[in-house]
Amino acid sequence: MYALHTKREKANDDCIWSCDWGLRPGRPAVQPEPPAEGEELPPEQPAVEELELLVTGGLDDVVRIWNYRSGDLSLRHKLKDHSLGVVSVCMSKDGTKIASSSLDSAIHIWDSDTGRKLTSIESGPVDAWTVQFSPDGKYLATGSHTGKVYLYNTETGKRDDVIDTKGKFVLSLAFSPDGKMLAIGAHDGIITTLELETKKMKDPIEEHAMPIRALAFSQDSTKLISGCDDGQIKLFDAAHNTLLGTLSGHTSWVLDLAFSPDNEHIASCSADNTVKIWEINSKECVHTFTEHSEKVWSISYNGDGSRLLSVSDDECLNIYAI
Repeated sequence: MYALHTKREKANDDCIWSCDWGLRPGRPAVQPEPPAEGEELPPEQPAVEELELLVTGGLDDVVRIWNYRSGDLSLRHKLKDHSLGVVSVCMSKDGTKIASSSLDSAIHIWDSDTGRKLTSIESGPVDAWTVQFSPDGKYLATGSHTGKVYLYNTETGKRDDVIDTKGKFVLSLAFSPDGKMLAIGAHDGIITTLELETKKMKDPIEEHAMPIRALAFSQDSTKLISGCDDGQIKLFDAAHNTLLGTLSGHTSWVLDLAFSPDNEHIASCSADNTVKIWEINSKECVHTFTEHSEKVWSISYNGDGSRLLSVSDDECLNIYAI
């Protein structure tokens, strides 16, 4: 428990800024329909095994998709369509699509199995700092320097909606797993939560005074956490936006957050080069990983919460046993 399980040095050719972990679904072999008279029998479609996939992106402009099997990590695809650093990657909940955004203002959506680019979105200068799939995979959200959030249709790549928070540069986004809310974190320290069905914005959360670089909902959608440049993590009741507690321990910017699948723990990473595990009930840090030597930009749990992925400016990909 709480040990470095797998380490890949030089996982990317420069600083790694974002990661995600997902499960590509398998399917049984498909028997062909009987052919018409005089036609040949079409070939059987072979079974596809369920596979854990990791995705990373960073300053080398490349999105990498990795196979992960029983601790073995192997590179599946190198996706090179970005021309400037990849700042955000995410995988759809069903594991079939990957989205990436970069400093070249482009957003790409990829097939996680084949690595084929499905669609591209031109979002305008610095208008795609972070990207997030909606839980149903139908929409991709991205924030902008104007305080607006854009929702794109993942099939067509077309913009479906614009949400104007009337705030500052959007640095972080999080959909609630039940698909009912979108949390938006801004450079001025304000968090806005939007009810997606009505497009109604709740009263803003103003518990931070510095940029909000990380947001995450609990798996049951009842809690929201935020990470700030002041090094603090704050826990909120998601329904009422009320503060439940503050988690203090990082000595620099909090760059990413994740709830464990069982809703009992929170993982965080920071510009202080550490990854921390926190117990929600006690709001205490129960372990600190110090295996990275530079800023840790992004983290992601696997499906059952037994492993945690982290990536860093040190170009390393680490997987921890939890």
